[in-house]
Amino acid sequence: MTSKDLYLPRGTTASAEYVLDIGPERAGWTYGALRVVELSPGGSHTFITGNSEWIVLPLEGACTVRIEESEFQLLGRDSVFAGASDFAYAPRDARVQIASGAGGRFALAGAKCERRLPARYGPAPEVPVERRGSGTCARQVRNFASAEAFDCDRLIAVEVLTPGGNWSSYPPHKHDELRPGEECVLEEIYYFEIEGAGGLGYQRVSPSRPGGADVLAEVRSGDAVLVPDGWHGPSIAQPGHAMYYLNVMAGPGESREWRIRFHPDHTGTTGGYR
Repeated sequence: MTSKDLYLPRGTTASAEYVLDIGPERAGWTYGALRVVELSPGGSHTFITGNSEWIVLPLEGACTVRIEESEFQLLGRDSVFAGASDFAYAPRDARVQIASGAGGRFALAGAKCERRLPARYGPAPEVPVERRGSGTCARQVRNFASAEAFDCDRLIAVEVLTPGGNWSSYPPHKHDELRPGEECVLEEIYYFEIEGAGGLGYQRVSPSRPGGADVLAEVRSGDAVLVPDGWHGPSIAQPGHAMYYLNVMAGPGESREWRIRFHPDHTGTTGGYR
């Protein structure tokens, strides 16, 4: 894929039902998917999970999620900058309905999988929130569906909030080779929102192999960047405009884990990781 295929401006992946619709076929890989659905007040959306597991994550607003015989009330949030949200997990081979009395925007993070796990609710107070980096590399990571925090078959998903003027996803790192105990293979989607009118950020993906992913994109709210391989980072927030991104990851490993290698030219930095 070319760099043009990896940077997806807002609206370029929209479908009849979703304002953003990235599946494995669109991404050119095997597992990971991300959709964003917008509901008007009193609106609802129904979908079949098929051969994938999905997490329903409110970006803005509250909703009711019905998964087969289970029902979960998601309190949601005013915006992605307001704090962590509660969420619902939907297993493969299930029917899901999302309904919202006041309307809102909801992300569906998915991954093709084999095991069928039970439908579950993820409370916002139980989302592990961690501070990473220091100085101008400080950021907040909400590990709502990290490999350690929440059980899925293949899906890994986290949120990162970068203050205006700061760098995150730094030092650059990668996960595109199988090196047991050191690095695993994961496809990854970055979905961005920028705080404040006219705000922007920058995302870098540099090649880790000849002909590999190579992106330098100016990103705005609703944009996405695909990372099939390569060193990703930094993610740079415009001064005065905090940057949010949702990371959706999945891969072929026998165990669900997030193992990364740092770019050798950036070792010894104080940025921390992600």
